[in-house]
Amino acid sequence: MCRNIKTLFNFDPAATDEEIQAASLQYVRKISGFNKPSKANEAAFLLAVDEIARVSRDLLNSLETNARPKDRDEEAAKARERAHQRMR
Repeated sequence: MCRNIKTLFNFDPAATDEEIQAASLQYVRKISGFNKPSKANEAAFLLAVDEIARVSRDLLNSLETNARPKDRDEEAAKARERAHQRMR
């Protein structure tokens, strides 16, 4: 499940709200053990996703680096190549 959480810092263009929300959802799914919560737990689950997304956005906005931003297309190509090598 957490393999879907990607590094979001230091990319050009910066991470979108949708990417941060998706990573937050994966995180909450992992730690809660729920892929989809019951009705009784749905409000707490969704609140946790929103709170983690907010904190994650704050974190990404406050981090600093001297490294040049990574290119999304290059990083995606590297990931595909690593996956291809694993499948051999």
